[in-house]
Amino acid sequence: MNNRYRPFVAFLVLMALLSGTMTMAQKKQFTLEDLNYGGKNYRQMTPRSAYYAWWGDELVRTEQQKCVLINKKNKEETILFTLRDVNKVFANQNDPILRTDYAEFPYPGQPVVKLLNSNETILFDWKNQKVLMRQRGGYDGGDWCAASRASAFNSDNQLYVVDCDGKEHQLTHDGSREIVYGKSVHRDEFGIYKGTFWSPDGSRLAFYRMDQSMVTDYPQVNTSTRISTEEPDKYPMAGETSHQVTVGVYDMATEKIIYLQAGDPTDRYFTNIQWGPDSKTIYIFELNRDQTDIELVSYDATTGARKGVLYHEHNDKYAEPLNPITFLPWDQNKFIIQSQKDGYNHLYLHDTSGKELRQLTKGEWVVLDLVGFNKSRKSAIILSTEASPIQNNLYEVNLGNGKRTLLDSGTGCHGNVYEESGHHDKILSSSGNFIYDDFSDPNTPRELDILDVAKHKRTTLTTCEDPWKDYDVPEFSCGTIKAADGTTDLYYRMVKPVGFNPQKKYPTVIYVYGGPHSRNVEASWHYMSRGWETYMAQKGYLIFVLDNRGSCDRGLAFEQATFRQLGQIEMADQMKGVEYLKSLPYVDTNRIGVHGWSFGGFMTISLMTNYPEVFKVGVAGGPVIDWKWYEVMYGERYMDTPQTNPNGYKKTSLLNQAKNLRGKLQIIQGMNDTTVVPQHCLEFINACISAGTQPDFFVYPGEPHNMRGHKSVHLHERITQYFEDYLK
Repeated sequence: MNNRYRPFVAFLVLMALLSGTMTMAQKKQFTLEDLNYGGKNYRQMTPRSAYYAWWGDELVRTEQQKCVLINKKNKEETILFTLRDVNKVFANQNDPILRTDYAEFPYPGQPVVKLLNSNETILFDWKNQKVLMRQRGGYDGGDWCAASRASAFNSDNQLYVVDCDGKEHQLTHDGSREIVYGKSVHRDEFGIYKGTFWSPDGSRLAFYRMDQSMVTDYPQVNTSTRISTEEPDKYPMAGETSHQVTVGVYDMATEKIIYLQAGDPTDRYFTNIQWGPDSKTIYIFELNRDQTDIELVSYDATTGARKGVLYHEHNDKYAEPLNPITFLPWDQNKFIIQSQKDGYNHLYLHDTSGKELRQLTKGEWVVLDLVGFNKSRKSAIILSTEASPIQNNLYEVNLGNGKRTLLDSGTGCHGNVYEESGHHDKILSSSGNFIYDDFSDPNTPRELDILDVAKHKRTTLTTCEDPWKDYDVPEFSCGTIKAADGTTDLYYRMVKPVGFNPQKKYPTVIYVYGGPHSRNVEASWHYMSRGWETYMAQKGYLIFVLDNRGSCDRGLAFEQATFRQLGQIEMADQMKGVEYLKSLPYVDTNRIGVHGWSFGGFMTISLMTNYPEVFKVGVAGGPVIDWKWYEVMYGERYMDTPQTNPNGYKKTSLLNQAKNLRGKLQIIQGMNDTTVVPQHCLEFINACISAGTQPDFFVYPGEPHNMRGHKSVHLHERITQYFEDYLK
């Protein structure tokens, strides 16, 4: 090369290098406003969402300003109506319909949509441009019935029904904070999430009545008033007196109420109410207080008479009904029960005489949800973990021969549309011929598909763009280690620091929950990693999350391993995770921290005080300290009562461990927490004072168990700063 060109070539090389460096430097950095659900930019940083609803077998995309019909074959779009169309017809312009993305289409084949404003529920005929119904309800409204167009709701502690003509009926007059009507009972355990239940024809309303006058008040305090005021909460603690529940039935025709003749409600749980197809029979799973015996009992809804026991299930540890029976739409004499009696949650076909006809699903995997049915094919649609313990996949089950057919891609997590009940039945069209599938896998933020059940065909509507594509993103990985029993596989997620260098040693934070009914590692986007983990990885931390025995969706033996000794097996498994971390050359074993909330707060303090030589820093949020202060239903299921299991309660109490605290521990509490009441952390602090140990403490006045809105950003800034101050 001619010497006179060399300086120029060198300049070009330098510019290319600088350009590459500048390109790398242009990668954006996350803030908690981006990554936390309370953050100002959080919605922009989540995979683009779209809302869909089935109108019979027609798929409608419900947007804020319009509803659009989607052609399932060619994906062409046709506007059904706009928000402007609705409000042009809607008479009360002082309270217009503000959005149509929550639209529902209750009548297949009819051009009728159910919409809400702040005060009313509205039925709108978009073809004829008519308002068909305006009824008290709105965003905070009650339980609306499509069959009768009546609505049930609770107001000022009384239960009301508004009929299709708009006439209001007050059903009760003695409602109070002591006597509660039409609301969820038993502390939202056993799958209970509401307190009113319409019959299929809309002629009758079943409802809960909860007498909690005998339950001790927990003295919550409102400090936002000029002089602090008491706002007590009825809180039945383990081993103490619980509330009493009865079930009433209101007849729309006679306007009379009868109560089911279930006998003395003391120390009994009435769960998973279901109407029979005849609208004259009610089925309830009833459970003893020890939670060892389930009975399925039928009642005559016209008289309240107890008809009989159709099914009984016993478990020496605990049996936990979470789903009502489900009748076959083509046979009113047959229904499905979900049970873990063979060790995994599966489907069983029964008839109304109480006879078990056959087990419909079987295997070392769990049915996560019975989504619905395809009547013409005599099949059920389920969501299950058959493909993998960390996946959710959709299958069609032939109810004649039990054959299962995979409907989705076979990878990742499907059916990611959750209703208030926790179920997914709204993803299925009314005939059961089509499924709207919201899907994600570790590398796919979101994909929206239509599944044709009969043809087993999948059509992709859209694949959402990665909202993090312009940011420095850490490496997310998943693997398994053996549990402390030496045989059980446990799944973990690891988030490596941004710019990871295997030659360096990194401070490591274990995020832990570990309790029942929770799975922290799954095959969704980034293996279900929380935004805070990415924030910490950006700051140079390695994050590790392990689902120990006692967590969910792995079968009964996996879940019940912790029975009567919460925290012990879980700690043993988490320490196997620590053992694995210590084997990695890039983990700084002198800088290991732990953080968790609720059960995870309990686990955080358990690990900090049982293994003080391992954990340098911990942040425990809303922690259970002693299970005798936790609620009856959950606490006694897993620990029995303090009277029957005194050694278990003593062994698991963290009051006894306060003296062992060595590292830096911050406890954070919502001051008005009605789930894990502040007594827990306050008494632990008192025990630490007596022992001479020094935890730190921070409280959020007026906040419940989890911090709401933008306060969650403040919370995670505080958590982060604690690790920055003492672990880094």
